[in-house]
Amino acid sequence: MVSVGEVSLGALLAGATRDGGTLSATIPAQWLQGRTTYGGLSTMLALEAAKGLADDLPPLRSATVTFLRPLGGAVTARATLVRRGRSASFVDAEVSGEEGVGLKAGFVFVADRESDLHHDDNPMPAVVDPDTAADAFRSGGPGFAPNFEWRHASAEQRRGVPELLLWVRLREREGLAPATELIAMADVLPPGAMPLMTERRPISSITWLVNLLSPLPVTTDGWWLLRSTAHHLAGGFSSQHMTMWNRAGVCVAQGMQSVAIF
Repeated sequence: MVSVGEVSLGALLAGATRDGGTLSATIPAQWLQGRTTYGGLSTMLALEAAKGLADDLPPLRSATVTFLRPLGGAVTARATLVRRGRSASFVDAEVSGEEGVGLKAGFVFVADRESDLHHDDNPMPAVVDPDTAADAFRSGGPGFAPNFEWRHASAEQRRGVPELLLWVRLREREGLAPATELIAMADVLPPGAMPLMTERRPISSITWLVNLLSPLPVTTDGWWLLRSTAHHLAGGFSSQHMTMWNRAGVCVAQGMQSVAIF
């Protein structure tokens, strides 16, 4: 087991240099995903730069991310306030490394509005409790995997079905605000198309959209249930849906992602 305490996300943020909407940090090797930084971490750095623009931003409700090129080593995140209205604020951000801009993101921060309309069609599937679930990724898995605990959420693993359903939690969660932790977690699963692969292949996220369904996403004991489902796979590209629940069964995030599969 890799010791990750000294490179926890909270420690990384605590050691970052901040100046308003600019944040500079160094990515430890334990947080790499192939040649680049784990996408949840690079997006989290962009979010932290955005939050540095003002102390009173509303809760984060949506993020749109494009992964342009590999990021690693010393990186700098810069954010710009595009518009601030009475209830919504729009922020653009980018993360750069030695090779140039590697990530662009757009964040939308919105305060809740009073409304009599309510609808939630995101029931949590029947799953095994994480305390009794079997471990996943005991060996192998992406390079950043040891920073997390992984457990199978289904009693039976369905081979050949383009879907992954796992309980996941950060081993070190201290020092992370709720929305920051969610963004760091929401991109953690491998592509939903992975069960269709008969051999290991290089993969790369291209774009990612995630909507936060709660202004204060929290869970119990750090466990989040994540599902990624590939809905289309052809020509080396996969389009997938992503959903995230807390341990109480409340859906806290939904998203879509375009993934290159080589």
